[in-house]
Formats: sequence, C-alpha cells, structure tokens
Amino acid sequence: MRGTVPGLVTPYPIGSYLPAVYQEDSFAQRFTGGLDDVLAPVIAVLDSLEAYADPDTTPADFLPWLAAWLGVTVEETLPEAARRARVKHAAEAFVVRGTYEGLRGALHTLTGVWLEVRDSGGVRCSDRVGGCDPTGAEPRVTVLLPKALAGRRDAVETLIAGAVPAHVMWSVELSNDDHVS
Repeated sequence: MRGTVPGLVTPYPIGSYLPAVYQEDSFAQRFTGGLDDVLAPVIAVLDSLEAYADPDTTPADFLPWLAAWLGVTVEETLPEAARRARVKHAAEAFVVRGTYEGLRGALHTLTGVWLEVRDSGGVRCSDRVGGCDPTGAEPRVTVLLPKALAGRRDAVETLIAGAVPAHVMWSVELSNDDHVS
C-alpha cells in the first residue's frame, strides 16, 4: 500500500497565493503550511495521474483496480509482470475474445506456454429462426493440458469458461506429454 513520502513539499504553496498582508503573518503561513502538507500527496498523485492509467507504471496495489476498470480478470496468484501484461493487452484481447486465437493467447498469458487447443470449428445455422442445426454437431473446444501444468487446471478451466462463447461446450484433458514448450 502506498503511504506518505517524508519531506514531500507542494509545488504550489498556498501561503504564496495569499494577499501580502497575510504573507507577512506567521500564523497564516503556519496554517497554510499545514494545508500544504495535507495537499502535497494529492497534488503529487494528480501531477502523475497518467502513470496510474499505464499498466507498466501504475503502483502494484492499484493494478487490480485498473484491471477491474478495464473489465479484465487477473489472478492474484500470477506474477506481477504477467498481471501487468494481461492488463496492458486487454484491448487486443477484447478484439479476439471468443475466438480460437483469443483463447490460445489468454491461455499462453496464464500458463506461459502455448497449449494445444482443438476447436470443432464451423458455424451453426438453420433456414428458420429457432430451427435445428442441420449438421447436428455441437461446437466444442478441447484444451490439452500437459501433466506438468496439472496443478493449474482450475485456473485454466476458469479462464476457458469466461473466454469461450456461452453456447460452446468445452473440456480440459490432461495430455500424456510431460514436456511444456
């Protein structure tokens, strides 16, 4: 959590903006000096506000708020660099959300490796509204998770549930391959 910075001075001392008669008054200067001490951290934050909106420079304790503001879910268990990357690439992720590329990219950000994603592909359609799909095939996504990442299965499943369209069935299967690339 951020705290106060010892010795932080305001770049705009209130006492210097008072009429001349009050600038010579020691009580007025001490009183406004106390206000300056209270306002200095606020002014410092406002002077660097753009840094709070940048995932690369925002304070670590502000990152979850920035992620929520952008509508991005970020696991607290991820390393800070991975959380910052997820927030930084949120706009790009929204463009491909619900697609094969979007799912692979999100899984790569989460796990640090490129997982195999199998997509049934295709488009469901009918010649009438509410009609049946003539092919009868359900859209399905299967993610193959190496055994080395089995401990991350819950996190992978949570990500997939939020990343695929609601009508798509999905599953996570452990692959026999222990090697992660």
